[in-house]
Amino acid sequence: MIVLKTAAELAALDRANHLVHEALTRVVAAAVPGVSTWELDALAEEHLGSRGGRPAFKGYRGYPATICTSVNDAIVHGIPSRSVKLLAGDVLSVDCGVVLDGFVGDAAVTVPIGDISPTARQLLQVTRECLERAVEVMRPGKRLGDVGHAVQAHAEAHGYAVVRDFCGHGIGRAMHEEPSVPNYGPPGRGPELRPGLVLAIEPMINLGKPGVIIDPDGWTARTEDGKLSAHFEYSVAVTDDGPWVLGVDGR
Repeated sequence: MIVLKTAAELAALDRANHLVHEALTRVVAAAVPGVSTWELDALAEEHLGSRGGRPAFKGYRGYPATICTSVNDAIVHGIPSRSVKLLAGDVLSVDCGVVLDGFVGDAAVTVPIGDISPTARQLLQVTRECLERAVEVMRPGKRLGDVGHAVQAHAEAHGYAVVRDFCGHGIGRAMHEEPSVPNYGPPGRGPELRPGLVLAIEPMINLGKPGVIIDPDGWTARTEDGKLSAHFEYSVAVTDDGPWVLGVDGR
């Protein structure tokens, strides 16, 4: 069942997502060559706790950390580790979630570590653009299929592949609510977007093919062909005035 949020619930979700974006800003600033992903995880957990939040990922279905740190060919769900140290030229995806006052915030960003190749830089740029185009669709009267189509059309126009094994989701008091939000598909299909709907939109775009493999840790998802991947995510509300990027757009 799709649950539409009240104005008070949207305000609470905005506060939770604001905290997530604060943590992401700190992690991104600290993500430099030589830093371990474990250190980034500790930084995020400390910040969330200092503001009264609880990590949403830690313990979720057994996940052991506060953030997901996915490097280079890792698409999503990379587990922070003391042994994984960032190198110049890497690309790092950081996914962060928090529970604050009973509501969940969820966002992700992929960033360059030092100087990266033009190929990698373009992948990051286009993936962010995919997210921005999907956000623009979040208006009353549009359909859920329009969101995924916006991502797919922009990614494939640049020769990239859309990951189909994972998708976005509704979000609110639970991290994963209905509906699922694929990053592909025909426009004009699916439930109508109505004010109060909140979706975590998260394009996952591969430089090569869309295939995915899972590491022996049971979590880290990688590109099957070993090529780079990028991932960006916002939690976005549909309102009568258009899309509201929670935790980012001041309202």
